[in-house]
Amino acid sequence: MSDHRSEPRRRGEELVQAIYDAVLAELAENGYAAVTMEAVAQRAHTGKASLYRRWPTRLELILDTIQSRIPTEDAIIDTGSLRTDLITVFDRFAAELAGPLGRALRGVWAESLGDEEHHRRVRRHSRHGGLALMRAILDRAVDRGEVDPAVITNQRMEAGPAILRYRLLLDGRPLDVTELVDDVVLPLFTPGEVTR
Repeated sequence: MSDHRSEPRRRGEELVQAIYDAVLAELAENGYAAVTMEAVAQRAHTGKASLYRRWPTRLELILDTIQSRIPTEDAIIDTGSLRTDLITVFDRFAAELAGPLGRALRGVWAESLGDEEHHRRVRRHSRHGGLALMRAILDRAVDRGEVDPAVITNQRMEAGPAILRYRLLLDGRPLDVTELVDDVVLPLFTPGEVTR
């Protein structure tokens, strides 16, 4: 294995991305339990000190890696309709959760069960990204006249992502994203207007 100190020095976003890629590669090849700061540092060709400066714990590193893979509001493709926006984003989430990201989430949740503070951080981390994304999609639908802003509540916004996470991470049964959008999510925001 090469010595990272002899390679060109990476900084900033380039180094952070290499670290996230290393975490995902460790998850894919070795599973959640095997992800250590040392293994990630070796794979990312950096020193452990670089990791600990930014992430004091393995949990923080893994949570940030998960967050880095969740699409942001700016990255959402505007398809011109609420239905296709939702299907596009949910398909992307489903693809991510079927791989290393899903392993990471299952591991983080399992590890957090005995530690209330840890569990609270995991819940906050996972809930925030999904709500922000749903809010952005729904705001565009409001601007297009597809959705009445009065029907948008946190509980309604959480329903689709919660079912998606449950089915893909805990239940294991196949999930038809289009069916989830048509049968559950759209009726919450556009009652009586769903067409397949």
